[in-house]
Amino acid sequence: MTNRTIELKHPRRLYIGGEWVQPSTSETFDVLDCSTEEVVATVAKASSVDMQHAISAARRAFDEGPWPRLTPQERAVYLEKFADGLEARNDDFARVWAIETGIVYKIAQPRIGLFISGAFRQYAAMASTFPFSEPHRSVTGNESYRVYEPVGVVGEIIPWNGPAGLMAYKTAPALLAGCTLVIKSPPEAPCSAYMLAEICEEIGLPLGVINVVTADRDVSEELVRHPGVDKITFTGSTAAGRRIASIAGDRVARVTLELGGKSPAVILDDYDVESAANTLGNSYFGYNTGQICHSLTRVIVPRAKHDLMVEALSDIAQRIVLGDPFAATTTSGPLASARQRDTVERFVAGGVAQGAVLATGGKRPAHLGRGFFFEPTVFGNVDNRSTIAQEEIFGPVLSIIPADDEASAIRMANDTPFGLNAAVFTNDRDRAMQVARQIRSGTVGHNGPRTDFSIGFGGFKQSGIGREGGVEGLTAFMESKTIVLA
Repeated sequence: MTNRTIELKHPRRLYIGGEWVQPSTSETFDVLDCSTEEVVATVAKASSVDMQHAISAARRAFDEGPWPRLTPQERAVYLEKFADGLEARNDDFARVWAIETGIVYKIAQPRIGLFISGAFRQYAAMASTFPFSEPHRSVTGNESYRVYEPVGVVGEIIPWNGPAGLMAYKTAPALLAGCTLVIKSPPEAPCSAYMLAEICEEIGLPLGVINVVTADRDVSEELVRHPGVDKITFTGSTAAGRRIASIAGDRVARVTLELGGKSPAVILDDYDVESAANTLGNSYFGYNTGQICHSLTRVIVPRAKHDLMVEALSDIAQRIVLGDPFAATTTSGPLASARQRDTVERFVAGGVAQGAVLATGGKRPAHLGRGFFFEPTVFGNVDNRSTIAQEEIFGPVLSIIPADDEASAIRMANDTPFGLNAAVFTNDRDRAMQVARQIRSGTVGHNGPRTDFSIGFGGFKQSGIGREGGVEGLTAFMESKTIVLA
């Protein structure tokens, strides 16, 4: 039987200043197994006092500690140690991801290594390749330099749907840059951040460089408002991102915002519909139950092929095996919470009310009495301006939208407030490139979802500000300074 317990060394404490400290109150958060609805862990709830303590520890570590004064190569040694520690606990991180959010374990297990330890190794390597100091000759002929210096104290706010991987792509570059951090973990899925803190202790990370707290929104907002925090990096909803941007803007704090998406898959007329449906349906319904911001949720297809696409995707949806994320036969797990399931139900009801055709799914599965399960759902004849085509659902719901021609497909792909991800399905690589350049999106894949954090990830429009991963993910945590010598 699968071990469904979550073992944390100090769940009722907070990791601040390099120590597991007693919180200022006895309040806690219960962590639920989203398949069984049972409590599997209880962690400390940070108060305003605790948040202030964590910010002070990070500020002190940046202003007085050794971390910003180490060379990038010296900091990279710690990043490699992080990667080793993460790899040693790969299974723990995968199990926690499955328990907290419902991703199928056999899908989570290989991705943990790819995204988490891979991020730390990628940025450790940049210590030797990125030009932290570049010589120049000024227009007046003076010897000059462009140098990169750490932005300072970073407030890192991570989401509940993929906390470990998204935390890694914020933490690793911030550390290489020389920043210190307050990591605010989500109450629904706090355990990955706790395990990262345990690794901090194991590898001897200097005190206060990383601080980990779990807090509600009101206390999290204090992290955004605090004048001692130089930058906020956030992944989450666009609504929350707007709030963070407005608060940070008042004091001109730096921000990186990775926000929502309503990503289109544009099927061109030369591509086989069943092949596209197989790629889209299995990847979407099977990967974290659609709880992924960059999921391809709008399938834009030639009108003549619309019915065939509805049929093909409905067939795939009906063959998805819902169940325990740890069971060998399961191909899709539950949603992360009752609140998220309720949200999906409201969107589905709205889609029906607005005239879309519910082809399959749309309800809780009758055979699963416990857990936050929801059937894979396919809508046909969706109006691109309808709610289910414009707003992020964050659940297993696909909208199929008919297009009259390539130009109208591109217009509909761009007719959204978001611009995070997209895909173009065609057998012609040149045509794929031409269409991809017309889609206003941070990433465009050819014949499938093909995001690449090693290059960079982020969005146009209301999908965010800035990029994570790659070189841009590092420069986001630094300030550029020009030095001109006499």
